[in-house]
Amino acid sequence: MAEGRACAECGTPILGPPFARRGDAYVCEGCFLTGGEPEEVRTGPEAPCLPLPAALATALDVRERETGLHSRRVACYAVALMRAVTEDPLALRQMYWGALLHDIGKIGVPDAILLKPGPLTEPEWAQMKTHPEKGHAMLAGAGFLAGAAEIVLTHEERYDGSGYPQGLAGDAIPLGARLFAIVDALDAMTSERPYRAKVSFEMARADIVRGAGSQFAPAAVEAFHANEAILRELVSLKCGELVLPGERVGP
Repeated sequence: MAEGRACAECGTPILGPPFARRGDAYVCEGCFLTGGEPEEVRTGPEAPCLPLPAALATALDVRERETGLHSRRVACYAVALMRAVTEDPLALRQMYWGALLHDIGKIGVPDAILLKPGPLTEPEWAQMKTHPEKGHAMLAGAGFLAGAAEIVLTHEERYDGSGYPQGLAGDAIPLGARLFAIVDALDAMTSERPYRAKVSFEMARADIVRGAGSQFAPAAVEAFHANEAILRELVSLKCGELVLPGERVGP
């Protein structure tokens, strides 16, 4: 616990985990993740545009309330997983932005549905399921986010074809979306929510392995295994374990 401490960057009191240590100073998880884009994103030709996707992601996280820093966390997780497949800078940048903005279309979902504490009715669920298409429409016109927009459109698809909005299956689902499905599930399962308790990394791992071939692409599960160490490290940060000077955390 870091009770009695304050974030060295934003000054916010740190009343408990998660927190991270930078040198002799402690920072909150938000400040740790802010500016934590992979080098390919910070140094790419689109770098001057970085504040736009970051601001959009923050707006959604604030509106959803219970998800906290979910968007920024899964963006870091997603790049770590993509590195198991490619080191292409453009692919890594699009993966980062697609993960960061995956749920941006929920901005177009009414509060009565998005923030409803109980189960959704069938008509309400039908409205909720429009968020990938809404998000794609928001981003498709921004040329530097074209690849990310495709991930946003397809991030709710499932490998067995039971997802939405298009019911895509197998390799018809873009690679980025197949990989994103893993990290989205990982963060959801290892995060505390009002309607259920979080589970350990090991339990989340077992659930991901069970989902290979149905919810998840088998090759994406293999990429998860290949990058399990860094994903475990990132989840540990969220759970409040210290990051000591000189230790590497991040995609």
